Amino acid sequence: MEKKTTKEKTKAKAGEGASEKYIEAIGRRKTSSARVRITLSPKASFVVNGKDVKEYFQTEESRRLVQDPLIKGIISTVEGKPATKWKIEVKVFGGGMHSQAEAVRHGLARALVSFLPENRHSMKTLGYLKRDPRAKERRKFGLKKARKAPQWSKR
Repeated sequence: MEKKTTKEKTKAKAGEGASEKYIEAIGRRKTSSARVRITLSPKASFVVNGKDVKEYFQTEESRRLVQDPLIKGIISTVEGKPATKWKIEVKVFGGGMHSQAEAVRHGLARALVSFLPENRHSMKTLGYLKRDPRAKERRKFGLKKARKAPQWSKR
């Protein structure tokens, strides 16, 4: 099972010794893995691999996939927007863009549930906590693809 931890991160900026707590969770889909860190913050931000989420995920569908746990999953919402502001940092690698978006969604949902356990039921019914096990099947020898056999002639 994936490791969900609460850690304390320290920021060492020129003479500033502030520390902020964050929740970290891992999300996976196909060959993609996403490490998600969420922090309560006065200013909301969503950064994926050092870029803004709108810059990294360029299609509207991918952006909607990534932000679904924030919009649909959290119980304490005000007019469709989350009542609390989150600073979200994501490191994602492997797979394609759609797979990465689903990995980020999985990790974000896990992090939000470990931060707000009362949202577990709503996230679970939406299916965001389930790791989608489907992946590409390997190619077998003697076949052209995973299951496609060469043409066979009786005579």
